Amino acid sequence: MKKMMRFRRIWLTALAPAAFVLTLAAENSPDFAERYANTVYPVLSHSINWITSLAPFSIMELLIAVLAAGAVIYMIFYIVKIIHHRENRRKNLFLFAVNLICIASVLYFVFVISCGINYYRYPFAQTCGLNVRPSSTAELTGLCSELAEKANTLRNQVQTRKNGVMRLNGENIYTTAKEAQASFDLISGDYPLLRAGYGRPKPVFSSRLMSYCDITGIFFPFTFEANVNVDIPEYSIPSTMCHELSHLRGYMREDEANFIGYLVCEKSGNADFRYSGVMLAYIYASNALYGTDSDAANRICAALSEGVKRDLADNSTYWKQFEGPIAKAADQINDSYLKANKQEDGVKSYGRMVDLLLAEYRTKKGAG
Repeated sequence: MKKMMRFRRIWLTALAPAAFVLTLAAENSPDFAERYANTVYPVLSHSINWITSLAPFSIMELLIAVLAAGAVIYMIFYIVKIIHHRENRRKNLFLFAVNLICIASVLYFVFVISCGINYYRYPFAQTCGLNVRPSSTAELTGLCSELAEKANTLRNQVQTRKNGVMRLNGENIYTTAKEAQASFDLISGDYPLLRAGYGRPKPVFSSRLMSYCDITGIFFPFTFEANVNVDIPEYSIPSTMCHELSHLRGYMREDEANFIGYLVCEKSGNADFRYSGVMLAYIYASNALYGTDSDAANRICAALSEGVKRDLADNSTYWKQFEGPIAKAADQINDSYLKANKQEDGVKSYGRMVDLLLAEYRTKKGAG
């Protein structure tokens, strides 16, 4: 029996090099990564997501709590063994280390097959036919103006709270989650790679804690759940839900998930979603324009309706309260994670969404 257990441990540690080989294969062959994303991944993600979607709550949230408690118990257990059994101290230290290596190996392997390979697939622009190229300031200004006009129009179609800030129109947050699922299923007709049939995004109970960590949503690859911070300003919740659902469909790059989220919101017949998507796009496009022509950006901003301005001001006020060392540390961790998965710009990769917006803008204008 002991030999069998030892063999199992050796087998588990072998998962780490296997995952490393798969990562190298994906990194050096986007064709391999794309085939994986369109064959193995849909079967794996659909199957597990179907199971985890049976629970109305975030299984990720429960798992993290259980694992955190388990880690503390595990540490205490081995510390006690090492202290009270001096004759087996070296053996217990060895088992302690080997068990941690086995756990890390399993987690690394699961991460690679559930989302790691997808980081290296062909860009979404390439597979959906968008021509991403350098753009002029005039094109960026035109995009910002169009998005601002849409935001002004859509703002008149949403509900507001007593303080004049936008509120979601659904009965509750689960109604909004259901709408996000339906909107994604709808767009799959235009973009077949954005497959239908996945579950709804999951509201996170400890959303306030996520805000302290500067996190609006998490795709959890171990349960294939799209988890969403629902404490954030309500205008941004629909686009955040669609962003996380983009990851669930195998698009891991942040700029692409933002752009896909925008496309899904734009396609939706729900005014809350369309407004949320346009606001997301406007913020990124406007930030880019400020860097090249601040006068044009200020003129467009001044033309925003009072309602849009209130929503933007409320968003700034909300996030300002969470500024501090925790948010900075979380941002650095996220930056390192993105760079480790070959998004070399780190958190700056979110800004490349503007290139995709401009490509779509030119397509609509017939400019190619």
